Amino acid sequence: MEITDPKAIRALAHAARLEVISELYSTQASRTATELAAQTGLTPSAMSYHLRALQKWGIVVPAATAGDARERRWKAAGTDFTIHSLGGVTGPEIAVLDLELDAYRRRALAYAKARNERREAGDTAEGPSSVVLASNLLYLTPDQRAELTRRVFDLLRDYELEDPDHVPEGAERMATMWSMIPDDRGPASETASTAAPARTSTQVSAKA
Repeated sequence: MEITDPKAIRALAHAARLEVISELYSTQASRTATELAAQTGLTPSAMSYHLRALQKWGIVVPAATAGDARERRWKAAGTDFTIHSLGGVTGPEIAVLDLELDAYRRRALAYAKARNERREAGDTAEGPSSVVLASNLLYLTPDQRAELTRRVFDLLRDYELEDPDHVPEGAERMATMWSMIPDDRGPASETASTAAPARTSTQVSAKA
């Protein structure tokens, strides 16, 4: 699923809708409005409104209903989701990026809160989870940018579940985010041959 229409991109600029897209596309499982509402803090009726808006743009579709048929189930309209602004002047993808960053920040804060509550309750066992933050400065040609994007997505697909209904024993749900943004803050005359360093990297890893 590739979104290029600026109107569709603007329609995504809502935290709840991005949460829905992340959940449905990442898990490839169906969810009800009630289940999705519980994750976002909205009411089921409000979530139904957002689901219908996403359906309008072909991003989500109704799914087969199992068990209680009184509530509709929803699923992703594809296996992958990509936003391309095609160089639009208004840059609606930046608004979407802001919301994605906010969602990631909420996940980090929720994780930290839960970890602290466990420690206060006397649970001192160190689990296998870790929080990783990495930042890199690269000099890439257009072809290299395309290649890097493809390779990252191919790597992530290697770790996706073949069957969303069967999670391996011991597996923990992890939220990931990868981004590549042009950095135009350097001198206009700076080139890869004169810039120093050509690549810098910082990484932070915190055990649970």
